[in-house]
Amino acid sequence: MVAEGLKSLLEEEFELAGIVEDGRAMVKAARELRPDVIVADISMPLLNGIDALVQLKQHDLGVRVVFLTMHRDAAYARRALEAGAAGFVLKHSASAELVLAVRAALQGRTFVTPDLASELMLGAKQGAQQQADPVAAMTPRQREILQLIAAGKSAKEIAAVLNLSARTVEDHKYRLMEQLGIENSAELIHFAIKHGLVP
Repeated sequence: MVAEGLKSLLEEEFELAGIVEDGRAMVKAARELRPDVIVADISMPLLNGIDALVQLKQHDLGVRVVFLTMHRDAAYARRALEAGAAGFVLKHSASAELVLAVRAALQGRTFVTPDLASELMLGAKQGAQQQADPVAAMTPRQREILQLIAAGKSAKEIAAVLNLSARTVEDHKYRLMEQLGIENSAELIHFAIKHGLVP
């Protein structure tokens, strides 16, 4: 339903290359379809949007990514922009801002919803970007594994998705728990949800 709403909003001005449902499919489709701009959510199944963007940057596809999300916390916007996002729009203002953000991305500019722009600027002035962000401190592999754990996947299933051994997955999981000061899987899942790593 959301995808259909976005489609009708965008297709008057832009040609749509495709729609995907998770972060891994987004990376795969971007490599195959070579779009100019991708509109993505931060919280997506299998691979969150920010980590999907990091993978796109590694493949050097030249695609610009505009995030459309419900996450109003400036920390999400900061993390997205640091990863190379071309835009950050809140879902409640999509009808007014999404087309503007996509246009800006096509012109090589960055668009940030006015709702968060002043907070981001204030944070930069106060050096807030240097505050400890436990998600930013994780490696991309740790974030992938955490997201898949929070999605209910077993170590064996995660190993199959990421082409790793189940033992390696368990090692990553326990190192992550130690790093975050978390004692069990339930707390790990709660952390992933709280920090927007899972939908």
